[in-house]
Amino acid sequence: MPTLITPPQEPTPARDADVLLDRLSSRRSDWARTGIPERIELLRRAREGVLAVSEEWVRLSCLAKGIDPGSTLAGEEWLSGPVTTLRALRLTGEALEQQGQPFPPALREGAGGQSIASVMPASPFDRILFRDMRAEVWILPDRPPSQGRIYRELAEGRPGTGLLALVLGAGNISSIAPTDVLHQMFVENRVVALKPNPVNAYLGPLLERAFAGLIEAGFLGVVYGGGETGRELCHDPRVEAIHLTGSERTYDAIVWGADEQERRRRKAAGEPLLTKPFSAELGCVTPVLVVPGRWSEADLEFQATHLAAMLTHNAGFNCTTSRVIVTARGWRQRKAFLEHVERRLAAEPPRRAYYPGASERLQRFVRRYPQARALSPAGADALPWTVIRDVPFAAGEPALAEESFCGMIAETAVDARDAPEFLERAVPQANERIHGTLSCVLLIDPNTAREHAAPVERAIRELRYGAIAVNAWTGVNFGLGVTSWGAFPGHTPERIESGTSVVHNAFLFDHPERSVVYAPFRPFPKPVWFTDHRNLLELGRRMTGFEARPSWSRLPGVILAALRG
Repeated sequence: MPTLITPPQEPTPARDADVLLDRLSSRRSDWARTGIPERIELLRRAREGVLAVSEEWVRLSCLAKGIDPGSTLAGEEWLSGPVTTLRALRLTGEALEQQGQPFPPALREGAGGQSIASVMPASPFDRILFRDMRAEVWILPDRPPSQGRIYRELAEGRPGTGLLALVLGAGNISSIAPTDVLHQMFVENRVVALKPNPVNAYLGPLLERAFAGLIEAGFLGVVYGGGETGRELCHDPRVEAIHLTGSERTYDAIVWGADEQERRRRKAAGEPLLTKPFSAELGCVTPVLVVPGRWSEADLEFQATHLAAMLTHNAGFNCTTSRVIVTARGWRQRKAFLEHVERRLAAEPPRRAYYPGASERLQRFVRRYPQARALSPAGADALPWTVIRDVPFAAGEPALAEESFCGMIAETAVDARDAPEFLERAVPQANERIHGTLSCVLLIDPNTAREHAAPVERAIRELRYGAIAVNAWTGVNFGLGVTSWGAFPGHTPERIESGTSVVHNAFLFDHPERSVVYAPFRPFPKPVWFTDHRNLLELGRRMTGFEARPSWSRLPGVILAALRG
């Protein structure tokens, strides 16, 4: 495997960080008063900047993760890095072109009067690129589907004073930090100090080049360093709000204290170390609810490949990675499906375990579950894909209560034989016994979905997850941009679980509750997150060009690359 040739990013000297925070703090009000035309121009410059650094961006990401930059698999880094970032930049600009009030394709009323907005397809490009796929944003019950609060206030002559936000970037998917920055700036109206995660801080200088317009204007800055630097920034009085994409453990250490006894004492007394506004996306033990039906052999193979792709994407280091397969114990095809999944995983080459602590986390689960099966050989820096069948569906069960954040997946079952019985039992158990509320997948064949439409609709309504994908991976919810991304509302600082607030949400809804993506059971062409996509590198490159400068002339190249998958 290639090795990372970029040295670790040097920490920012304390004096330089101090100067940077002073400058950002002094520009808060100026940013809040910056008009829409100027913001659109800054977004346009950023798109050109991302396009200019995209090749180097992907090359460095591949080298760090043990991927040949010229291989098909490198397409994964194009799509989850530059493409997702460019799409967010483009969609934000389009929303501002509509004065921060982008018109959703449709708005309907759900149960109890809840507003549900269709957000995709929203254009002719969507209908072609996301064939037979659709997406919705559900608004919080009893809240209006209002949009673009800060732009309404700006138009009314009430721009506010602005805030300085600290964004603590994630170390796994390279588009997370820049899209978190965009949300803080263009939706929350804040200037931003970004501290990249040390795991992928090598991309920081590229982001500085890409977002040079915002940096030169004094609205954005980048500070490098480890955990101690992050803690100092969080407690700096000039930092007025914080956004973290990371782990629940990191959140608790910042808000409640690094020492476990101190955290318990402070939580019991309601005395946090930090009381600043703090939004966070903190992961999830993502369940995949496999609704029993009558599947053909081709269906079994396709969905096994689908589920394996949810695990192996980015070596399993995603907050959307499938962590628990939930099956019906009485489903006649349960054993056959799990055998298909294991065969598919066994055929997947192992990947570099680049994220710190992966080996220790995997070994902890393997020691706890003697039935754990390694399906691929381990290498010098790679871990085997691992499956743990027949995990009890009980509250507190380790495989259901802790996000493994490695290439491991568990399987658990509910006592059910058919779809209505399965959904009636699996949904409340997933809500109550599986940790986190960020992400949930529902796999259901079209005949079963038609025959049991009411139970399926009720299940989607009752699932307490911020991102739900029907016959798709919830990485789609993350990457589309038009969908909201964040935990289901209701977490508290004392029990933060998957976090609080949302990002992305390019339609700028003020009160999103969740996003729901619907896809065909066996879509064509092959989904881009499938690891056996044969043309992913070309598709990733073409999608990068398209999202940077969308046009009808670029569309045929994207379509042809997708069809060759």
